[in-house]
Formats: sequence, structure tokens, C-alpha cells
Amino acid sequence: MNESRPITLQDVARAAGVSKTTVSDALSGRGRLPATTRERVTAVARELGYVANRSARNLRGGRTGAIGLYFPARTIGLEYYMDLAIGAAEEALAHDLALTLVPTTRDPGRTPPLHIDGAVVSDPVLGDPMLETLAALRIPVVTCERDLTPGARHAGRVESDHRSGIRVLLDHLSGRGDHIALLCPGEETSFGLDIRTAYRDWCTATGREALVFDVPFVCDPEHVSHAVAEALRAPGGIDAIVSVPDGGATSAVHAALQQGRHVPADLLVASYVDSPSLRGLATPITAVDIAPREMGRRAARLLAGILSGGIAPGTVEVLPTELMVRASTSPTG
Repeated sequence: MNESRPITLQDVARAAGVSKTTVSDALSGRGRLPATTRERVTAVARELGYVANRSARNLRGGRTGAIGLYFPARTIGLEYYMDLAIGAAEEALAHDLALTLVPTTRDPGRTPPLHIDGAVVSDPVLGDPMLETLAALRIPVVTCERDLTPGARHAGRVESDHRSGIRVLLDHLSGRGDHIALLCPGEETSFGLDIRTAYRDWCTATGREALVFDVPFVCDPEHVSHAVAEALRAPGGIDAIVSVPDGGATSAVHAALQQGRHVPADLLVASYVDSPSLRGLATPITAVDIAPREMGRRAARLLAGILSGGIAPGTVEVLPTELMVRASTSPTG
């Protein structure tokens, strides 16, 4: 055999003593072949070092061999989404799929030339025109968290158990005081909606006043500073602050210090979204680990399974959360 060129289907067919079509069916899992024939052809292909031409295979199947990953506007660069993208890329590669980042379109009326077989959409935002654009492509879409768009139906979903996550965090903080403020995005995503709802329910169940202060889904330090200042002016005072958005807790600590409050001596601060940066601070910040890399892996795996026919459309997976207690809420901090 000439080792200067790749091994072809014809080479495998000749060595196995079968037709090229039989080799193709055996290696792709198609056709009605005896198990012994399929196993023999597979063994010969392995011995010869045959590697399938993915481009040709995708062309025959009407596929591109790529999936898309779409984030809400302005989230590129946030630690959570970078971790999610890495997890999705790792899992896509394991399924012989390329991962393409889908940019936010600046022209809602223009459909971008997306050559993808399916898409993962992280944190669908109510009213985002890209959701309609992806729906028009008629490709399977898997979402990370629920899409609140009325009537929206997608191929699958992976969602975090945010209701449990925030309750566990609030129970942890409740031992240090009754007044716990929540700095939270609005209800345009299921992320914000679920956390707000669970927080209010917890306050009702424990006889506490709900103290919710609005911050954007992607917030700047000045947004957090304003919300912290407003929270600290609340009647009865504040014992603890939970900053929900990615990156907001560090700004909350700085804002509290500017108001004369020290963490954790006379104010507890926690983040709902964990990140490596929170662990490396002089006073590490307590946070809920919502496992972004695992979220990306599961979403890409689910989409790959739906594309291959191995997973039924409509599948929903729930990702658990874990509280990471650190010095910012420690009674001895």
C-alpha cells in the first residue's frame, strides 16, 4: 500500500473483499449488513489506518459538521461565558463537531450567513431578535436556561437549579442577620426571574422583608455602586448583600467600603455566580458554583445527540449547584 496518500474506502473494500458501498454502510452504521461483515470491515479499516473524510461525509448527509454558540449581547469576556464556551468546545470536538461563536447581529432584519447544523443559546433574553433569526434557520436549538419567549419551543434545554441555589445561600446568610439585600437583574431571562422568585418566596417563608435592588444583566461597577448605596440606606439597615450578576460582587465589596462598611466584619457579601477571581481576593467571596463548563459540555452533548438521532428532541437536563463558603460570609472573618 502506498503510504504517501490517505487510505480510501476503495482500499478498505479491496482488502476486505467487499464492495465500496458495503464498506461505507459498515463504517457509518447504515444498511442491513450481517454483524460479522460489519465487524470484519471495521477491523480491516482500523488495521489499514483508514480515517473518514469528514467533509465528504457531511456533504453526503447534508451537514456542515459545525454547531453555533450564541451569548447575549456584551457577555463575551465575562468569566462564566468563557468557561461555558470552553466546555462546549471540548464536548463538540469529542463528537467531531466544530464550534462556531455566533455574533450578535446589528441588523435585526438581516439573516447572517450561518453555516451550522444546530445552535446552543446561552441565557436567552426576552426580545432578543437573534432568537427569531435562529428559529428561521429551522435548525435544532438547545438553550442553556429557559427561553421566556411566549410560545418558544426548542430541541432541548439544560437548566441550572437556581431556586435551590439561592435558597441554600440565603439559609447560610440568615444566621448573621435578618436583612439580606438582593442585587439582581430583571425578569427578561429565566436566570433573573427564577432567582427573584425564589428569593421572594424565601423571604415570605422566613418572615423577612424582600429587599430587591435592580442591576443590569451585564452590569458595570457604577451600577453596582448605586445599588449598594441604595441598599445601605434601607430602613432597618442591611446585614448582607447578595450580588447576582457575574463580576458584580467585587464591585459590591468596594462600594460597601466607600460607604464605611467592612466585609465581613459588619457586612456580609456573597456572589451568586462563582469565578476564579473571587477565590483570589484578599477576602475571598462566598459564591454559588453554577458549573459553567459543565453547562457548556452538557448543552453541546445534548445538541450532538439530537443531531445524530440518539437523543429525543424535547429533552431537558437539570444541572445542580453548589455553595462555596469563603471568608466574606464567615462569622470569624
